[in-house]
Amino acid sequence: MTRPPVPPFTEAGARAKVQAAEDAWNTRDPARVALAYTPDSVWRNRDTFLTGREEIERFLTAKWERELDYALRKELWAYGDDRIAVRFQYEWHDASGRWWRSYGNELWEFDAGGLMRRREASINDVPIDERDRRILGPRPRDEHGTPVPLA
Repeated sequence: MTRPPVPPFTEAGARAKVQAAEDAWNTRDPARVALAYTPDSVWRNRDTFLTGREEIERFLTAKWERELDYALRKELWAYGDDRIAVRFQYEWHDASGRWWRSYGNELWEFDAGGLMRRREASINDVPIDERDRRILGPRPRDEHGTPVPLA
């Protein structure tokens, strides 16, 4: 299976890969998102370690059952031949209605076909008031590539 853009990455290819990931995650469709990873992909997500698409899909299903109205922004931080680093923010609320903004960094490594074989994510959650939300759904196309405000 090939999922362009494929390594070695150019800046344009890396930016396209980041935007494609953002778009996919904003669907909140675990099966669709899991297809971007190799069948034996290895993940570290916070303190959780996963291996393979099936575990990834189960993890994402549980995540989006907990993190309601999830909306994400990703930004290219750096790239190399088969690696990309991103920073991201997403907002969501829990079942009690409490809103959160989650900040993080990811390190990605890809196989030759453009599937992610490794993902390491460090994430921190900050409570926010609903009136302070700034990520109100998927990014409009005319904002693709726009930097994510840090604070």
